[in-house]
Amino acid sequence: MKNSTRILILIVSLSMLAVYFTPIWEINLDAPQYPEGLGFEIWINRMTGDLKTVNGLNHYIGMKTIEPDSIKELQIMPYIVGFLILGGVLVSVIRKRKLFITWIIFYAISGIVGAVDFYLWEYDYGHNLNPDAAIKIPGMSYQPPLIGEKVLLNFTAYSYPSTGGIILISGILIAIIALIYDFRNYENKEKNI
Repeated sequence: MKNSTRILILIVSLSMLAVYFTPIWEINLDAPQYPEGLGFEIWINRMTGDLKTVNGLNHYIGMKTIEPDSIKELQIMPYIVGFLILGGVLVSVIRKRKLFITWIIFYAISGIVGAVDFYLWEYDYGHNLNPDAAIKIPGMSYQPPLIGEKVLLNFTAYSYPSTGGIILISGILIAIIALIYDFRNYENKEKNI
């Protein structure tokens, strides 16, 4: 592994420490009756924002209450990110390409599993409605978008990565580019020998 690749992976790994102090994702709701908007942030181990108001509104359409303490992923994510940080530091110290590839694979799989899990949580949250809800619209589901925006009745829901999510997404992209660069550099050295 080149020194520049090793240093880059160390920087990526250490930058993930910021994920413990910044939200990963945010969901915002705009509606005429809430001109200031509503929203909440998903952190590595908690949720903050207008959860009480959102839960109160969602009750009328039969959605489940969002209870951060019951979301197991919020208990597991700090350990996964910690493992990624430690793994990246080890890759930069040990400098073995196989370890680097293994770390990238774990990083990518963690991201994919996280995105699928979040989508499934949103799907369950927006589709499995209480049949005794005060407001029922046949065929209507209230799943917020995984990423982007979506109109749900008179609300527009926005779902985007926040600072921590941008750090994690950027980190895997930088790591993949560094691996490609490292491989190309190695192949060029082999050709010149």
